[in-house]
Amino acid sequence: MKKYWLPAVMLVIFETVAVTLWLTKDNLFYLFNFSYIGLSISFGVFLFIRKHKHARRIVQLLVGLYMLIYLGLICSENMQIEGFWYYLFTGVFEAATIHYAVAKIFGPLLFGRGWCGYACWTAMVLDFLPYKVPEKPRKKIGWIRYITFAASLIFVAALFLSKAGNIERIMFLAFIAGNIIYYAVGIILAYAFKDNRAFCKYICPVTVFLKPMSYFSLLRVKCDNDKCISCGKCKTVCPMNVDMTDNSRKRANGTECILCMECVRNCPRGAL
Repeated sequence: MKKYWLPAVMLVIFETVAVTLWLTKDNLFYLFNFSYIGLSISFGVFLFIRKHKHARRIVQLLVGLYMLIYLGLICSENMQIEGFWYYLFTGVFEAATIHYAVAKIFGPLLFGRGWCGYACWTAMVLDFLPYKVPEKPRKKIGWIRYITFAASLIFVAALFLSKAGNIERIMFLAFIAGNIIYYAVGIILAYAFKDNRAFCKYICPVTVFLKPMSYFSLLRVKCDNDKCISCGKCKTVCPMNVDMTDNSRKRANGTECILCMECVRNCPRGAL
C-alpha cells in the first residue's frame, strides 16, 4: 500500500481546501466542488500507479467536462482568465478567483503545471488530436502568451471603465466565445506545427500565472542518473519538450512540465 501515498496525499490536500472554503465561505458548493476535483485527480493517480493506459485522459474528462459544462455552461461562471479579472475588479473572492488561487497561482507551488495535464478543458480536446509527440522543434514565439494575457485584462478593464451594463451576461457570452476561439486556434496550431500542445506553449494566457510558481514546485519528475543510459527516449516522448534528465530547477523548459508522466511510462530503465 505504500505506493499509493501520492493519491492519498492529493485527496487530503483537496479535502482540506474543500472543508476550509466551505466553513469560511459558509457555502456547501465549495465542499462539493473541491471534493469532486480531488477525488477525480486522486483516482487518476491511482489508475496511473496501477499502470492504466488512459489514467490521465480519464481525469481530464472528469475534471474538464465538469469545469466546462457544469460550472461554465450550466452555472454561467466564466472560468477563463477573464472571469478571474472580473471577480478581481469587483473585489469578490468567489468562483474564478478561488479557482485561480488554488489551481493556477498557489497550487503550482505543490503540483507545478499539473493543471495543464489533468484538468484543462482546452487541452482535454487538443489531446485527442494526432500529434501527441511534437514532430517539429519548439519555436521561440512564447512571447505571444503575454499579448493574450494583456488582451484579456484590457478587455475586462474596458468593460468596467465604460460602465457597460449587464456585465455578468457579457462575461458568460465571453466564456462561450473565448472557448470557441481557443479550440479553433488550438486545433489550427496543432496541425500547423504538428504539435497538440502548440496552443499551451505559445498562446495560452494562463501560463503567465503557472510558469513562475511551477519553478518552485515540490512535485517534480526527477532522474536517477545511476540508472539513466542517456537514450533520449524521455525527451522524444515529452509533449512539452522538457529535459527530464536534468534535475536542476533550470532544466530546459522545466516550468513547462505538465506531469503527464509519458517520460516515466516510456523510460526503458525506470530511471524517472
